[in-house]
Amino acid sequence: MTEPASSAATIYVLNGPNLNLLGLREPEIYGSQTLDDIADMLDDRGRELGFEIDMRQSNHEGHLIDWLHEAQAEGVKAVLLNAGAFTHTSVALHDAIKSIKVPVIEVHLSNPHKREDFRHKSYVGMAALGTVCGFGANSYLVALDAVSRL
Repeated sequence: MTEPASSAATIYVLNGPNLNLLGLREPEIYGSQTLDDIADMLDDRGRELGFEIDMRQSNHEGHLIDWLHEAQAEGVKAVLLNAGAFTHTSVALHDAIKSIKVPVIEVHLSNPHKREDFRHKSYVGMAALGTVCGFGANSYLVALDAVSRL
């Protein structure tokens, strides 16, 4: 009998501007782990939960929007989205999230509510199913565990 093809559900993990600089950029706020380190953590935990992780990063808002649309077209289970500074400015990301049926969980390494006032408003959070913030790289793992219960 042949093995069935992998039936792992795919989770998109989308990362916005400046997250390519994790580990270098303000480690006192964002920690010393790189985006590759976080991808490795998510791959390991994803396998345990039966998920395939598709991790992406772009400094361009349009790429994030296109990937949200793609998530819908590809039928992914969920999207973890760390939109970086676009969180606080992008009505377009808000609208893209609202336009798809795929659950989106907003993720942040830091707690934006403990930071500058301009970071307290989240257009992404207004459209997302939920938000996980303030746990450093573990915020992604908490979000992934939440997806496993959807």
